[in-house]
Amino acid sequence: MTADSRPEPPLLGDERATLRAFLDYQRATLAMKCEGLTDEELRQRSMPPSTLTLLGLVRHLAEVERTWFRRVFEDHEAPMVWSPAIDFQAAYDVSGSTRAEAFAAWEAEVETSRRIEREAESLDLVGYQPRWEEEVSLRMVLVHVLLEYGRHNGHADFLREGVDGVVGA
Repeated sequence: MTADSRPEPPLLGDERATLRAFLDYQRATLAMKCEGLTDEELRQRSMPPSTLTLLGLVRHLAEVERTWFRRVFEDHEAPMVWSPAIDFQAAYDVSGSTRAEAFAAWEAEVETSRRIEREAESLDLVGYQPRWEEEVSLRMVLVHVLLEYGRHNGHADFLREGVDGVVGA
């Protein structure tokens, strides 16, 4: 991994700026964990019988971004990225996947999510989560997605160490 170039969250920012910055920090952490690895290394499994890989995490988090931003605030019927049904496990099948394919989808979903958040007048914006059949606020979505990244970046730490021994941020 190269030098740490992740954006630093503000120490005294308001609620929105802080949530936005921490989410971007977590997104950058995922990308950093994958830096410098080949497609084959990105597809390397953690340990049998697990199918967890760094590339699978990138694909899964593209699904998370779509599910929690696009499907909640714009298009409740938007299909998943890698499956016609709501199947988060499909993202973990990286047998035919490449860095280019996974990162292109993830980056596109991240940009859509950022646009939706930027265009919202406030964190009180209400959307509809079709899986739950419940209304949710943009604030709740930002916190939920931030927690998803935090959990999966912990997995990414172990996966990266298993690939080439690199540890740390």
